[in-house]
Amino acid sequence: MTRLAAVILTYNEARHIQDCIDSVQFADWVLVFDSFSTDDTVTLARERGAEVIQHAFADYASQRNAALDAVGDRADWVLFVDADERIPAPLADEIRVVIEKPGYAGWQVPRHNYIFGKLTLGAGWHPDYQTRLLRVGAARYDPTRKVHEVVLLDGPLGTLENPLVHHNYQHMAQFLAKQRVYTAYEAQIMFEQGIRPKPRNYILQPLRHFRWRWLTLKGYQDGWHGLRLSLLMAWYEFRKYVILRGLWRDSAGT
Repeated sequence: MTRLAAVILTYNEARHIQDCIDSVQFADWVLVFDSFSTDDTVTLARERGAEVIQHAFADYASQRNAALDAVGDRADWVLFVDADERIPAPLADEIRVVIEKPGYAGWQVPRHNYIFGKLTLGAGWHPDYQTRLLRVGAARYDPTRKVHEVVLLDGPLGTLENPLVHHNYQHMAQFLAKQRVYTAYEAQIMFEQGIRPKPRNYILQPLRHFRWRWLTLKGYQDGWHGLRLSLLMAWYEFRKYVILRGLWRDSAGT
């Protein structure tokens, strides 16, 4: 029988971990790959019967690769699930079916994002495909993509129909903090690529980003919620170029 391991990366996820583990009990083995949490994550995970391995965190790509190495030959497939995600029963049934199909190296799954408690179907948060079901030995994460990691597959990628559920940003402060991290990372990548900001970027890029989120990605279908998200993401597009300008100024002063 094909063996499936569910792997959950954690750091201080006491709030979510047991519900997440409960949702992946259809797997043959549940591994919590923890970054030395300081809350009750490890204790709560073991209470639910999960195996726990602790591994120092460097970045998401290397952490997921380390988790794949830890699974080794104990499973044929790995399902990566974040602690704030849940696998509904229809998706669990579909996963059990597709891992028996030959030829595939991985499967991507659509994701339902709940932002501030609201299912968000526009502005870029749907279908939000995530490549999370990986055949052991046929998948690795690109080590150069430390945030918004990318899976490298040695074979075809399939697409699942049923979505996983993501309890994304719970409140505005959490959303803003995460966007600040992402924006700084993206600015750093642009700096390393030698991209210099032009005066028009501070106006045109945010406007284009808003139009892309609001119109192209149909943020309008979420009403006020979609408008707020589209405006916020346009603001962080502006902030990205401000940070990029600062990086070039700092480099010139050294």
